[in-house]
Amino acid sequence: MIVKKLRDRNGWTQEQLAECCALNVRTIQRVESGKKASLETLQSLASVFEVDISKLTEEITVIDKESENWKVLPWWFRANMFGIYKKRTVVLVELVMLFAGFVYWIFLQDPSVAAIMFLGAYITGWIVRYGDKNHAW
Repeated sequence: MIVKKLRDRNGWTQEQLAECCALNVRTIQRVESGKKASLETLQSLASVFEVDISKLTEEITVIDKESENWKVLPWWFRANMFGIYKKRTVVLVELVMLFAGFVYWIFLQDPSVAAIMFLGAYITGWIVRYGDKNHAW
């Protein structure tokens, strides 16, 4: 998918990219659709785009707020993203709140703050699962 974005950014067709990389057009189509690519294919693409191979293999988890999937989500889901649009970051928030809840409950003996942390972790987890179910990520 990153290959398609890079190709579009350069204004190239799949055929032009295939010719520059000395690859088959079908290979470009497979890579753009998210299929695994060989090391040689990735090296060739990285060379043409002048990027590191790791850039081609990283997973894009940023929400495209212009997509129809994002626009049809309820307001409360979009509002509860706290300006954070990466699933990994939202899951990290969930885990930190859960950990903090245990610290407050066990070590600091403050059940009211622990309850708030657990509730926050639960709600954040529910938001993540809702986003997964609705293909928001």
